[in-house]
Amino acid sequence: MKCILCGSNTNELLDKQFNQTYYSCHNCQLTFTDKSDLLSDEGELVQYSRHENSIDNHGYVQMFEDYLDYVLPTDFKGKGLDYGSGPEPVLSILLGRRGIDCDIYDPYYAKEEPFNMKYDLITSTEVFEHFYDPKLEIERIVEMLNPDGYLAVMTLFLNEEIDFQKWWYRRDPTHVTFYKVKTFEYLADKYNMKIQKINNKNIILLKKVQHTNEKI
Repeated sequence: MKCILCGSNTNELLDKQFNQTYYSCHNCQLTFTDKSDLLSDEGELVQYSRHENSIDNHGYVQMFEDYLDYVLPTDFKGKGLDYGSGPEPVLSILLGRRGIDCDIYDPYYAKEEPFNMKYDLITSTEVFEHFYDPKLEIERIVEMLNPDGYLAVMTLFLNEEIDFQKWWYRRDPTHVTFYKVKTFEYLADKYNMKIQKINNKNIILLKKVQHTNEKI
């Protein structure tokens, strides 16, 4: 099986308990679910409808406030996009309260495609792990970023201390694509971005640089 992100060879990982197959890439270190185990669109939507992610959920809002405190550059000004905004666009509301105009996109809940637009900030919180085709999605995101634009991602990183077979994060059937820090280093190199911040747990901020030599 070739990696769905970089096209390199992979190792097969079998989960006999839940009868699922995963693949781990030798090159970019992405781990992803076999396509035969992916939910249908209807199945995904059923799972998402169970979430209670609203502006009235204090814990959920505080998580986003902490995330924005971490990733937003000082005195940031520009146009934003929340990619994978969910049923209620909480993050765009919070950005609006900070004076940042923010569009939303979600394949289920905000279907108007922004792919011909350009943005100075794209946020994607608890979304990357849902990508069935991460290469397609990430290339769309990078194309929408202006030079010097920021990509702020929240997704729980896979690391060497985690026993993948026992990892709770993959038990959500909509979580199908898992990233290591090395995966984001690969993405930064391939798509001419520079890592600005990373907490080595679940948040990374990347900047799209204008010229390759800016990364040196």
